[in-house]
Amino acid sequence: MAKIEMKMPEDFLLKLSRLGDQTDEIIPKVLEAGGEVVLAKAKSNLSSVVGRGTKLKSRSTGELEDSLGLSPAKQKRDGSGWDIKVGFAEPRSDGGSNAKIANILEYGKHGQPPKPFMRPARRQSRNAAIEAMKEKFDQEVERI
Repeated sequence: MAKIEMKMPEDFLLKLSRLGDQTDEIIPKVLEAGGEVVLAKAKSNLSSVVGRGTKLKSRSTGELEDSLGLSPAKQKRDGSGWDIKVGFAEPRSDGGSNAKIANILEYGKHGQPPKPFMRPARRQSRNAAIEAMKEKFDQEVERI
């Protein structure tokens, strides 16, 4: 039987050993740092597509943009990992659904072309979010 031995970099092993039982405190902070980057890009994209290319004057109240936010970081139910979500708070002041309006903007409907803002935000902010999470992780490890 073949045997493979891999050696981890010494500095990485040192960081892991310093974490100990504090991973449950550090992971949400790291995810929030990355989530903030994606949220900023999604808000920027949303504000650029709302009211653009309409036949009539825009009736935007800004409520959709204000409802866009970041959920708290939570561990998955099955314990396999952690989640943080960028999404919309519900309900609207008129009783409607922010998620419904965002879905119509993102994918369009009959007579209304799509104006994607979430998918491009995810794609455009991926590397910046990863870098922000790396920096936050390093800060938290150094703080220990």
